[in-house]
Amino acid sequence: MSDRAPSSQSPARNPFDPTLEQLPETMPIFPLSGVLLLPGGRLPLNIFEPRYLSMVFDSLAGHRMIGMVQPTQPGGYAGDGLPSEGGPPAVHRIGCAGRIVSFNETEDGRLMLALAGICRFEIVRELDPAHGGYRRVSSLFSPYRADLDHADELVELDRERLMAALAAFFRARNLSTDWDAVKKAADANLVTSLSMVLPFGPAEKQALLEAADSTARAKLLVAFLEMNAFGQPSDTPPRRTN
Repeated sequence: MSDRAPSSQSPARNPFDPTLEQLPETMPIFPLSGVLLLPGGRLPLNIFEPRYLSMVFDSLAGHRMIGMVQPTQPGGYAGDGLPSEGGPPAVHRIGCAGRIVSFNETEDGRLMLALAGICRFEIVRELDPAHGGYRRVSSLFSPYRADLDHADELVELDRERLMAALAAFFRARNLSTDWDAVKKAADANLVTSLSMVLPFGPAEKQALLEAADSTARAKLLVAFLEMNAFGQPSDTPPRRTN
């Protein structure tokens, strides 16, 4: 997964984004380990399984919303988790709803999507699978209503410490990026983009998702970068993360 570094300008409110009252009570979920969507972020997805193709087509015909969640036990078919006793793979209770903002069909039967992160949600209960075979939940958005104002949120970020930790992390992992774009990015956009695209583990990704707000997420991001910066560097050639 990848996400281009945002511009230095704060994002404007999107007139197509739903209000709290317009968010769906019932929503399909897409369990995917190690993948994070945050409010204000953009997530590219490559859809090819029949059940998820059905999910996308049904969503496009309705509210265009998909709930991104992580399985509690990574693994399984297509990374959607290990089956639990007598049921589908268990997923974390907190996820993030994304709105389909663009899609393209490919000649080999895939859909290339872009999801815009709208608001986190809590799973109240899982419903019977949809006719197409994908999973659905009853969702509660009200505890995270502040996510809808992410464009106005002020983030307290120790930028100097973040940049030092990021440089150390990239050196340790043998990664590279467009540093000019990183330096120009606004604080809120930078925290969101880095949280989503950096190669943290599923537990770290979930912790970043569940952070109380962007300031708490920024502090957690710096801590994860500093903790991971001293890991063993990869033997593979450098690759770009954006």
